[in-house]
Amino acid sequence: MLISALILGLLGSLHCVGMCGPIAFMLPVDRSNSFRKVSQIGIYHFGRLLAYSIIGLVFGLVGKSFSLFGIQQQLSIIIGILMIVIVLLPQNVIGKYNLTKPLYKAISKVKSSLGKALKKKTADTFLTIGFLNGFLPCGLVYMAVFGSIATGSLLDGSLYMVLFGLGTIPLMTTAIYLGKFLNSTIKQHIQKAIPVFVVVIGLLFILRGLGLGIPYLSPAPMVEMASSAINCH
Repeated sequence: MLISALILGLLGSLHCVGMCGPIAFMLPVDRSNSFRKVSQIGIYHFGRLLAYSIIGLVFGLVGKSFSLFGIQQQLSIIIGILMIVIVLLPQNVIGKYNLTKPLYKAISKVKSSLGKALKKKTADTFLTIGFLNGFLPCGLVYMAVFGSIATGSLLDGSLYMVLFGLGTIPLMTTAIYLGKFLNSTIKQHIQKAIPVFVVVIGLLFILRGLGLGIPYLSPAPMVEMASSAINCH
């Protein structure tokens, strides 16, 4: 399931460019020195990955708390259904019941801090910008957060978010170097592919939660595996 995070990041990075592109374009990189430019961009991405790893750690803990109650399988099914429903629901309905509205004050503070950081060119600027960038609201980040919860583990939850972040790096880096480099036709094709893939991930989580005994894809619940081992003896 972790590989789905990487693919989600790769496919969804066009959306990330649209959302975070203005920040990437405004990065105060040293364009006169190639080595310094590469290192600055690398530090920026490291900041984003650090933010994602913390988010994954927190929501992985949430998932772990559910698994301690023995409902990890059910949680995986619920998250899969949520992913599919969110993709299929009309945007006006999602906007009406936007649960992130209470966070707007915190988000505005993050944006304010980002604005200040973009004006600086100190060594820690790029780490700060990347780190703050990672906490900005984004629909695909929310999908990745669902995935990190479904892992039911602190480490796997953090790793899921990091892999998602790694998937966004190639296109985000290209955007920093080349600016607006994709034509509208390619963008439309990729944008159409994103919801389809999110639905596929949702179905995989549902399949995983069903515990059908399919290796790697839908493993049997640990209780069943343990009871089978006892019966063998």
